[in-house]
Amino acid sequence: MYSSERRAMVVRGAGILVLGAALALLSACETAGYYTQAVSGQLRILAAREPIDRVAAAPASTDGLRDQLQLVQSIRAYAGGELQMPVGDAYGTYVKLDGKYPIWNVLAAPEFELEPKRWCYPLIGCASYRGYFSKAAAQSKGEELLAEGYDIYLGPVPAYSTLGWFDDPVLSSFVNWSPERLAGLLFHELAHRRVYISGDTRFNESFATAVSQLALPAWRRRYGYDGAAADRAAQALAINRLMLATREQLEAIYEAELPDSTKRARKAATLQRLRSCYRQMAADWPNPERYSHYIDKTNNATLALVAEYQSQVPAFKQLFRDSGESWPAFYEATERLGELDEEKRKARLKQLSARYREADTQVANAQVPGPSFSSDTCMSVGM
Repeated sequence: MYSSERRAMVVRGAGILVLGAALALLSACETAGYYTQAVSGQLRILAAREPIDRVAAAPASTDGLRDQLQLVQSIRAYAGGELQMPVGDAYGTYVKLDGKYPIWNVLAAPEFELEPKRWCYPLIGCASYRGYFSKAAAQSKGEELLAEGYDIYLGPVPAYSTLGWFDDPVLSSFVNWSPERLAGLLFHELAHRRVYISGDTRFNESFATAVSQLALPAWRRRYGYDGAAADRAAQALAINRLMLATREQLEAIYEAELPDSTKRARKAATLQRLRSCYRQMAADWPNPERYSHYIDKTNNATLALVAEYQSQVPAFKQLFRDSGESWPAFYEATERLGELDEEKRKARLKQLSARYREADTQVANAQVPGPSFSSDTCMSVGM
């Protein structure tokens, strides 16, 4: 586990030196090539950073950009004060990217499994994704994995965290997001600077997602944001329930004693039912196509991604309650949880999730804009 105290003691440039040393020891060409692009891509971003104050004062900067950078400063102050996060100099600089996104992630899962393929890295341990600073390189890796029989997801990443090894900048890929979306992103990424457990993507991402979801309501009230943001949160919850129902059906198919051809046909039918159910559910939403591209691309890899970011969120929300809704106590409890061995940690998270769901059955039945809809009922039709 990398604590914020330990990372604070590391000279920022040391991370690049360690990565460079690791690269020199690697013998596999593909692996060496991967780390080469990772190091050079990160160096380009670090070298392009400009202090926000300087960017805001530049004659070429628009009023819109100045307003957004001021909003970032406000969010950083809130995170450091109200949320007790180790903000430091993170997001105190700005980088205008040459392209639309800094990174493209590749995720993969076997044809009849919902657990993602994992890659292991120096410093951060193992993770369920492969990140590339070049879209073409990500596409090449995706094609390679497809040829090996994996389901893949390839998607742009507008923001990422270096986990406190460097002072992450605000990027042009997300600076113009709406206030609540921008706040949610920064709360998520800054959470990684506070707690990060080496080798457990699901723990880390679920924790950061929970922090963002827990922090946003009070932040919205403080600054007067409501309405549309609450609707989008409810819609996202409905999407997660739909994806969960799909995962459960696919798990039953994959675990059954069936020929691969039958599993393949039933998998295709289940994913088609998912797309149909989404369109029924979203028909009366203000933007019914909001998630359609993602739903249409859904496969084992995307369903694995949902689990990585969402599956343990209820457990962390219960842990927050158990911590008296005190942010420092919550972070300390999360670090203690991360110190448990893997099996004990999973068992503890399962217990916390069960308690949260038992106490919050009304959340599972939350109404969302549009017609009355049951994910389980819709997904069960035609089985």
